[in-house]
Amino acid sequence: MKFGLLYEHQLPRPWTENAERRLFHEAIEQVELADRLGIDYVWEVEHHFLEEYAHSSAPEVFLGACSRNTSRIRLGHGVVLAPPGYNHPARVAERIATLDIVSDGRVDWGTGESASRTELEGFGVDPEEKREMWAEAVAQTASMMVMEPYPGFDGRYFSMPCRNVVPKPLQKPHPPIWVACSKRETIHMAARAGIGALTFAFIDPEDAGRWAKEYYEIVKSEECVPIGHAVNANIAMVTGFSCHEDPQEAKHRGMDGFRFFGYSLGHYYVFGNHRPGRTNVWERFEEARDKLPEVGSGSGIGTPDELTEHLGKFEAAGVDQVIFIQQGGRNRHEDICASLELFASRVMPGFHAHEAEREARKQAELAPYIEAAMARRRALEPLAEDRIPTIAPLGRNIVQTNVPDDAEVTQHIHADITVPLEDPLLRRESAD
Repeated sequence: MKFGLLYEHQLPRPWTENAERRLFHEAIEQVELADRLGIDYVWEVEHHFLEEYAHSSAPEVFLGACSRNTSRIRLGHGVVLAPPGYNHPARVAERIATLDIVSDGRVDWGTGESASRTELEGFGVDPEEKREMWAEAVAQTASMMVMEPYPGFDGRYFSMPCRNVVPKPLQKPHPPIWVACSKRETIHMAARAGIGALTFAFIDPEDAGRWAKEYYEIVKSEECVPIGHAVNANIAMVTGFSCHEDPQEAKHRGMDGFRFFGYSLGHYYVFGNHRPGRTNVWERFEEARDKLPEVGSGSGIGTPDELTEHLGKFEAAGVDQVIFIQQGGRNRHEDICASLELFASRVMPGFHAHEAEREARKQAELAPYIEAAMARRRALEPLAEDRIPTIAPLGRNIVQTNVPDDAEVTQHIHADITVPLEDPLLRRESAD
């Protein structure tokens, strides 16, 4: 089984002048440590305006920074918000491909719809249509990363003409696609689309087993019609994280952070009224703390032996990856690093020891089903050669000044730059 780290960049109030700088730089240090320790993934969210809960509005920038001093950890968008009101599909294709190149092919492309009113209304995205927006945008973005040129699209939520979107990603046909899932129905949707399920729901191993079973049953069925140009059959589950030899110390270091994560999520998505720039979410959490349930080894918080037992149940349930929420609330940087080091030395080796064998068996079992699914895929037809448009430059509209026939026809754009007003090659051909 693989392991990942999730970053929301939580920052409870009150904020000091350099709090955000420290937050981001410590997170980068943690990712670099995780890379050295052999952690498989780092997942970075995209959220907007969710004060205290998530200060991660530009995941591609953070992941780009993480790529420079790491060599093996995969860089996962958890997720890119797909509705075009947030991100134009062509810009997503460009950013994903660029990150894939600079990281030497280590990107996983997580996608999502968004669900908070704060974000949706902030970008003018209709919550009633966001699922359809997601489907349209993800399919077209995948094709932009593959087709040369992309033939263009006239859709319900965005349109663009034929263009060759560059650069192209290093991974072919494109980085693995995932979708954020908080409900059982969304996991089913992920399976039908042939993409990975990033399950941001706090469930026990028994429920995880049912969800994983249903996911793979759909992947193997005729319901699976890939939204991208490849199938990424994987299911990941999120849990809390704090590892220490003393179970009480593990709880002391990790419980409040995990509880704040859940509370602040609920504040923006379920029960909270929020005044931008004024509401203090941490203060409200402290008032509610005594009413919140305690958490322990059943949520990834405990001793190495307790974590081994807990995570073993997820592995047995068919979960492909467990993602740890270790940066939550006021969890301290040094405690996070110590937990990662202990986990990597005492817990992770037992799961990694047979990971390659497990993955090989899984891929061999799925191969005929994936081949059948790809055959059902509705491919976007490339343009015939004679239908690829010729795009004339705007400079053709510049009014030319009368000049002698033998003079160089140029337009001064800048003090040190001149450009021809007409293609010198065409002029030469005309003269011939």
